[in-house]
Amino acid sequence: MDRRGFVKNTGLLAMMFNLPIDKHRELFMKTIRVVNTGAEFEREKLNGPFGFKGAYLSELWQAVSKLKTASGESAIGLATQSILYADADLFVDNTETGGNALMFVLVNEALKLVKETPFQHPVELMEKIMPALQETAGRVTGKKDLNQNFIYNALVSIDNAAWLLYAKENGITSFDAMVPAPYRAALKHHNKQIAIMYQVPYDMPMSDLVNAMKEGYFVIKIKTGFPGSQEVMLARDMERLTQIHQTLKDYRTPHTGNGKLIYTMDANGRYEKKSLLLKYLDHAKKIGALDQVLVYEEPFVESNNEEVGDLGIRIAADESVHVVADAKKRIEQGYSALVLKGIAKTLSQSLKIAAFAQEHNIPCLCADLTVNPVLVEWHKNLAARIAPFPGIGMGLIETNGDLNYVNWEKMTGYQKLAGASWMQRKNGVFELSQDFYTTSGGIYDVPRHYEEMFSS
Repeated sequence: MDRRGFVKNTGLLAMMFNLPIDKHRELFMKTIRVVNTGAEFEREKLNGPFGFKGAYLSELWQAVSKLKTASGESAIGLATQSILYADADLFVDNTETGGNALMFVLVNEALKLVKETPFQHPVELMEKIMPALQETAGRVTGKKDLNQNFIYNALVSIDNAAWLLYAKENGITSFDAMVPAPYRAALKHHNKQIAIMYQVPYDMPMSDLVNAMKEGYFVIKIKTGFPGSQEVMLARDMERLTQIHQTLKDYRTPHTGNGKLIYTMDANGRYEKKSLLLKYLDHAKKIGALDQVLVYEEPFVESNNEEVGDLGIRIAADESVHVVADAKKRIEQGYSALVLKGIAKTLSQSLKIAAFAQEHNIPCLCADLTVNPVLVEWHKNLAARIAPFPGIGMGLIETNGDLNYVNWEKMTGYQKLAGASWMQRKNGVFELSQDFYTTSGGIYDVPRHYEEMFSS
């Protein structure tokens, strides 16, 4: 009997004995052996300096990894390298090109480990190669205290390629079926709408923000943590909030119960002390903006362990959560939401965080890395399946590449399903039809543009 017949018959036995077929099937997943690898990258310019974490980006490298198995299957995965997000100190200590080059070297080092590591599913692969890659990353960068997010960012294209290989090797054609059984409860929803967090970076003109309101956006993500000393940062953050709130306070939306717009903030770990954030929140209350704040992402430096449960607003952990133990620690400190970043920390790691969050009734949102259009759909597959975010009643995702890339429209055109209704921004939301779930956002159709990078 061949393997296909064996799996078919064992599936029938599973039904006869009332066993969960999905879990039963996973017992017979193939062992995948990668025999050939490749990596390329493209440099994509931004429209202008893009500021967060107290610094600015001018371009983002798009890393592309290819894996080929012993059985002849191959897959290509994409990533957007964001050195400033991954390790701000390394970004400042190197040129922008130099930091990106270091991460791309690490991509190639990781690919060597993948060739030495058989696996049944990508979560297992990432767990197996991580210890050796951590050691290699310190050597490559010369940084003993390298942020773990730098390593995760370097793994995203490889992890995505591994998921596509896993699907091909096991005859899987949908995101729902691709998610391993231990993580499915966290991704059981099929949201019909996802609210788009419209990002307001340090230097965005208010005229651009007004135009966004006219287009129907209603969740406004304000980048805090201006460059400068802690005192300068706080003063500029408060000044900026006043400017934004004065511009937006009279706008209304049909998407909220009281008609008011929703604010979120993200300091990307710039605030050193809770006392400073309290001053910011007091200012928000004074100008009448605090009651519109839905969530504040990662306000503090990673080493800050102060309790946040008494701040009066929902605080979400992002950069400081590398593994489930970190998520547990932050929840114990009063954090009441988690940011999922499959496009920055790998889908494999995000599944673990999502499962932990679901088990502990902690809401999640999906924040951006200014990723390319293909990765927006990967991330949308997560945002579409997690529980609706409290206070808004739908999934919550940030995507700002359309505002920042010079070649956004060109990159969008690479996709085989470009123009699909669920790719369009409509009044501040993505409307997700059944077609989105059937096609899994097109992630299994890798654009020819990226395939051709390896044609030679």
